Amino acid sequence: MERGHIEGPTLALPQPACGWRKAIVSLNQALKPVVAIPAALLVVAEVIVLFVGIVSRYLLHAPIVWSDELAGILFLWLAMLGSVVAFQRAEHMRMTAVVGMIRPEARLFLDVFATAASLAFLALVIHPAYEFAADEVYVTTPALGIVNSWRAAALPVGIGLMLIVASLRLIATANVKHLFGTVAAVGALVAVLALLAPVLKPLGNLNLLIFFVFVVGAMVFAAVPIAFSFGLATVGYITLTTTTPDAVVIGRMDEGMSHLILLAVPLFVFLGLLIEMTGMARAMVGFLASLLGHVRGGLHYVLVGAMYLVSGISGSKAADMAAVAPVLFPEMTRRGAKPGDLVALLAATGAQTETIPPSLVLITIGSVTGVSIAALFTGGLLPGIVLAVGLCAVVWWRYRGEDLSHVRRATRREIGRAFLIAIPAIALPFVIRAAVVQGVATATEVSTIGIVYSTLAGLLIYRQFDWRRLYPMLVETAALSGAILFIIGAATGMAWALTQSGFSASLAKFMTSLPGGMPIFLVVTVIAFVILGSVLEGIPAIVLFGPLLFPIARQVGVHEVHYAMVVVLAMGIGLFAPPFGVGYYAACAISRIHPDEGMGPIVAYIVALLLGTFVVAALPWISIGFL
Repeated sequence: MERGHIEGPTLALPQPACGWRKAIVSLNQALKPVVAIPAALLVVAEVIVLFVGIVSRYLLHAPIVWSDELAGILFLWLAMLGSVVAFQRAEHMRMTAVVGMIRPEARLFLDVFATAASLAFLALVIHPAYEFAADEVYVTTPALGIVNSWRAAALPVGIGLMLIVASLRLIATANVKHLFGTVAAVGALVAVLALLAPVLKPLGNLNLLIFFVFVVGAMVFAAVPIAFSFGLATVGYITLTTTTPDAVVIGRMDEGMSHLILLAVPLFVFLGLLIEMTGMARAMVGFLASLLGHVRGGLHYVLVGAMYLVSGISGSKAADMAAVAPVLFPEMTRRGAKPGDLVALLAATGAQTETIPPSLVLITIGSVTGVSIAALFTGGLLPGIVLAVGLCAVVWWRYRGEDLSHVRRATRREIGRAFLIAIPAIALPFVIRAAVVQGVATATEVSTIGIVYSTLAGLLIYRQFDWRRLYPMLVETAALSGAILFIIGAATGMAWALTQSGFSASLAKFMTSLPGGMPIFLVVTVIAFVILGSVLEGIPAIVLFGPLLFPIARQVGVHEVHYAMVVVLAMGIGLFAPPFGVGYYAACAISRIHPDEGMGPIVAYIVALLLGTFVVAALPWISIGFL
C-alpha cells in the first residue's frame, strides 16, 4: 500500500490540563502551517518545473538543461518537509495490528514509547546530518553551479524539525508516569546496547539477527514507525558493531531519497487526489455501473474493473480506494451486499492492481534495481488481469443467486450518455502511457501531463474543481510522500548495512543452492514476499531485498520483469491480507467498516490471488510477452 500510515485502533491521548502544557500544544499547532505551507508550495513548484521542462524540450525544441537538477534539489526538501508534516499528523507508517489487541492503558504507553523511540533516532542522527550537509559545501552542482549544501541542508533541517515536534508532543501529551517510563525504557535500551558493544563486535553476522530481526521486529510490533525502527537498528548496528562512521547512514538516506525517478511518488499521489476531486473517477465508475449494474454481482465486477482503471492513473493504492469506494459502496449496500464482503473485495483489488502502471512499487523497483521502468509498466498490465479473473470467479460464485428483481437495467441511451461523460476520464490512462511510449515525457515527468490534463478536464468539462480543497490536497500529498520517501531513505541505509556485512553473498549462495532450480526459487520468492509484504509494507521490502534478490533471479534464469511481477504480486497479497497486512486496515478506514467484518470474506479472495500469482509465476509470457 502506498498510504502513509496504517489506520488501526486510535488512541485518545490525555488532554493537557495545566497552562504550560497548553502553551506547548499551541506552539506545536503554530508549527504546522510553518512547515505545511512550504511543503505544499514545493509540490506546486515541482509540477511547474517538470511541465515547463516538457514544453520547452518537446514543443519548443529548446531543452532546459537545469530543470532536472532544480527538481532534484527541491525534491529532497519536499521529502524532508513532507516527513515533518507526516510526523506532525502521526502519518508515518506503523503496524498497529498487535498493539490494537492489548488493553488501552498499555496501548497508550506504547504510543508514547513510539514517539520516544523516534525521538532517540532523530537525536542520534541530527549531528551526522549537519556534518553531511557541511561537507557538501565542497561540491558544486554541474548545471546551476550552486553549492550542494543548499540541497543537503534539507536533511538536518527536516530532522531538526521532527526532533522539535517529537519533543513537544511528548511533553504536551504524555502524563508524568508514561513520560518517565518511556524515556527510561528507551534510554535503558540504548545504554545496554552501548555497554554490550565489546561483546557484540566479535559476533560478526550474528549481529544482523540481533539488530535487523529482533530489534527491528520488537519496535515494529510495538508500533514504532517503520522508518524510525529501521533507522535506529541501522545506527545501532553501524555504531556498536563496526568502525564505519555514523554519517554514512545519512549519506545512504540521502542516496535513497534522491533518485529523481521517485519524484513520481508525490506527483502521482497528487494526481490521484485530483481525479477524485474533479469527478473523473466518479465518471469512470458511473459508466462501468451502467454496463454491469443489472448483472448478478455486477457492481462487484465494477469495483474490480474500476480499481484496475484508476490504478493506471494514480499509482497510489490509498488514492485508488478513496476514489472508488465512496462512489460504489452506498449502492452496493442498498442491493444487499454485506459490509464485510465489500471491504474484503476492496482490499483484494488493492493487491490485484499492485502491478498496474504507474505503480509506486514498480517505480521503486526500477530505481533500486536498474530495471527499465517502461518495461515494468508494459509487463504489469496482464498480471493484473489474471488476478482480476480470479477475483471475478469468486464474485460469480458468491453472488450467483443474487436477487436483482428490483434493479432496473440501464438503457442503451443511458449507457451511451454515461460513456460520453466518462470519455475524458477513461482517456487519461492512455494519455499517460502514450506520453511515455512516444517519448514526450519520462516516467518521472509524465505525471505532470496527467495533472494538467485532469485540471483542465475538471475546470472545462466536468465543471467540478473545488479550489478550497487544493491546499489540503497539496499538504496531504506532501505528508504521504514524505512518509514513503523517509522510509525508503531509512531502508536504503539498512540495505547498505546488510550488503556491507556480506549478508547478500550468503543469501545469494542459499538461494542459488536451492534444489529444483527456477520453479523452487519462484515458490520460495512468493512465500517470502507474502510474509515480507505483511510485515514491512511493499516499498521498504523492495528497497531492502530488491538489490539482493534480482541479481540472483538473473543467475537462475528468471527474466527481471517476470521476477518483478511475481515479487510485487506476492507482496501485495501480504500487504492486504489480515491480520498483519497494513493495506487491509487502510481499506477498512476508507470504507468505514470494522476490520473484524472482513476477516472471513477475504479468505476466498486471498486464495484466488495466490492461485493467480502462481499462474503468473509459472507462465513468464504473461509478464514479458509484450516487451
